[in-house]
Amino acid sequence: MNDSSTRVAALLHEAGETHHLVFRIVDGDDPDWASWYADWLLNLSELPQILGTTPVRSELVWLLVTLDKEYTKAKPEIPWAQWYAERVRKHFAATTR
Repeated sequence: MNDSSTRVAALLHEAGETHHLVFRIVDGDDPDWASWYADWLLNLSELPQILGTTPVRSELVWLLVTLDKEYTKAKPEIPWAQWYAERVRKHFAATTR
């Protein structure tokens, strides 16, 4: 993983930790988690600066949901945040060209 992927992975991990705290009363259960993550990542983190673009919120929600399904199906041995980060970075790098 390159430096920007490492930074995105750290933000994704932080979003997960924060989400779990916010939704602690239901033990993190939130069917619309991807919307919450996207809002946090776009408005309360450095994600747009790291990516060099501000993703459209709905596209980021879609990507997070898609990655969740792919990660669950693939069952990779690497942590989810690291796996998502590389794909988020590549996706938005491709859309800024």
